Amino acid sequence: MRYYATLGPACGDAETLDSMFREGITGMRLNLSHGGLQKNAHLLTAFRSAAEKASLSGITPELLIDLQGPELRVGDLGAPLSLQDGERVWFYPEKGNPKGKKAIPLPSPLLCCLQEGDSLLLDDGRLLLRIEREGDQWSGLVLRGGTLLPHKSAAVEGREIPAPVLTETDWENLRLAGQWGVTGVMQPFVRGPEDLRELRRALDEAGLPNGRIFAKIESLSGAIRLKELLPFADEIVIARGDLGNSMPLWQLPAAQKRIARICKEAGKPFMVVTQLLDSMGHSAVPTRAEVSDIFNAVLDGASSLMVTGETAAGKFPQAVCRYLVKTAEEALLFQGRDSMREL
Repeated sequence: MRYYATLGPACGDAETLDSMFREGITGMRLNLSHGGLQKNAHLLTAFRSAAEKASLSGITPELLIDLQGPELRVGDLGAPLSLQDGERVWFYPEKGNPKGKKAIPLPSPLLCCLQEGDSLLLDDGRLLLRIEREGDQWSGLVLRGGTLLPHKSAAVEGREIPAPVLTETDWENLRLAGQWGVTGVMQPFVRGPEDLRELRRALDEAGLPNGRIFAKIESLSGAIRLKELLPFADEIVIARGDLGNSMPLWQLPAAQKRIARICKEAGKPFMVVTQLLDSMGHSAVPTRAEVSDIFNAVLDGASSLMVTGETAAGKFPQAVCRYLVKTAEEALLFQGRDSMREL
């Protein structure tokens, strides 16, 4: 069983990372949507220092990078933006800057595909806006407000927006990946085997022929074509954030179960990620629902689990790792005891 946490300001020093490895974490993820490898050199240096110390105890922590890929995100807001229910905001290209209006920069592929009446989900669906046309500009009526941070995810509910497999920034990061000791690459929004074939070619070109490919299932097309892409992925990632944006949220548990079943039947390792311990971003203790979620993911056959913002920006990164690992270990023990009873 592998356990991954996410690098970020909350765990950006070698001492904190060392304690996370001692809690049982086996690898770290760096989300490149919030800056490339060079920009995050301080985090990677801290990781390398902690990893060297962990290796003395027989642990070799993995380093995964999560590419930008076809995932769509809001641009640089400059500062957190408070959105109140019932208010109107405006949308503009990332390189534009409308003056005198509360506005959100959106990537061109998304802005060009908006339709009146669309439901725009931001930050893994935490915020919801209804798209409306105002003359020659797009606006959004806030239906579910909150605080929007820069570079958070943006998706149109129930609709996929065409985008390239790899961005120019992805190519730059892949060329640098070897010198930073990257062992695996997470490809967002995998739509089919052709996306993974292109990533494999890019890894070969970047001098990383042995880099493991983690295929993130975040859209309906990826879920529907899952069996086709299994031969081209080293591990499947059930990325429940954006996957939950592609369908009514109450359908997400069944989708997760179906993906897990297909992977298990095919002998393909799979990871479960997103909001496993979300409440621990601000609470020292998780909810009962969260530990049950982790427990059930292990019983479903998950080969690895990952926490994201809980360790990157949360208040209790070490405690998050403890609850993640201890809960999963309890599930493995239960599974073993249950199997013995069946025998």
